[in-house]
Amino acid sequence: MTTARKLKMGMVGGGPGAFIGPVHRMAAELDGRIELVAGAFSSSAEKSKAAAAMYRIDPARAYASWEEMLASEKQREDGIDFVVIATPNHLHLPIAKAALQAGFPVVSDKPATATYDEVLELEGVVAASGLPYALTHTYAGYSLVREARAICASGALGKIRKIAVDYLQGWLSTAFEETGNKQAEWRVDPAKSGPGGAIGDIGTHAFHLVEYVTGLSVTGIHASLRSVIPTRKVDDDCTALLKLDNGAEGVLLVSQIATGEGNNPRLRVYGEKASLHWEQEDPNHLRIWPASGPEEIRHAAGAYLSADARAVTRLPGGHPEGYLEAFAVLYREFADWLEAWRENKAEIPATLPGIRAGVRGMRFIERAIASNASGGWVEF
Repeated sequence: MTTARKLKMGMVGGGPGAFIGPVHRMAAELDGRIELVAGAFSSSAEKSKAAAAMYRIDPARAYASWEEMLASEKQREDGIDFVVIATPNHLHLPIAKAALQAGFPVVSDKPATATYDEVLELEGVVAASGLPYALTHTYAGYSLVREARAICASGALGKIRKIAVDYLQGWLSTAFEETGNKQAEWRVDPAKSGPGGAIGDIGTHAFHLVEYVTGLSVTGIHASLRSVIPTRKVDDDCTALLKLDNGAEGVLLVSQIATGEGNNPRLRVYGEKASLHWEQEDPNHLRIWPASGPEEIRHAAGAYLSADARAVTRLPGGHPEGYLEAFAVLYREFADWLEAWRENKAEIPATLPGIRAGVRGMRFIERAIASNASGGWVEF
């Protein structure tokens, strides 16, 4: 019996002190389909070598720059199969563009780029390359988010009337960037984050949940952006009203100065027949409220769940699955897609966020900033 070869991953970013790099590695390797074998983990060659030791990979494949990694891995018979981008936002476009043009598929952190103009350029590069490109909107990997998506698509809620999404954090409620914390420093630096602060870092997740779950498209936005910490040059707080293409309206709250909050994106969708409620800090329960009758709670791994939800469940009911498993779902779907693409140029799975999600997310940032500047509604 032969065993399928693991896909080999090369990472850019994720060096010492990074949060998201180890998450990418753990998620990618969880299902045994992918292996991290190379990386340009830092702009410092010394730190990149230190990361190689941390990740337990060959130090010869810890590169001093992403340009060197692409060139060297391209020449190896056992070179990487795809590139993961886990850097600050301003590097997303140049790395993704170079990787795709060198023939490497890409998995990228969100947001797709630093600016809307950049994502339009990237969209053209992705199309011209014909290669797989995926975006890690992690919350799309939760089984009960897939269940909520299936419920909305089935019409069980009736016509959707109202949507409320919030993503509140408190870790930047003080000038944390002034303490030397690198994760905070780049997020509040528009040269690295792009013009969106909280709306780019977590607002794009909230926005993606709205469109991903409901299947609706935002058509208008009225946003108020603030920098509550006065020394910041990007927003750290956002309140926005949304209009959707079926006539529904929504409210989106995003903040990184919500003192005491951890990391709990919440989505509520209200239809004429029923509504649903999901939140990331209780990810294994999906609550449904019918117009009449008792509240229903659907549990992760339930045999009654939709095929899409069951397909991304690993454990029997009562065994909680969380952030890493959801992240790993996206990597497993990307691995499936990459292998199918090699066979027959398969299209991206409907459940996996790709370049379209990237464009929509960057449009959200651009439109929110425009609305805040004008003080009124803007078309999406």
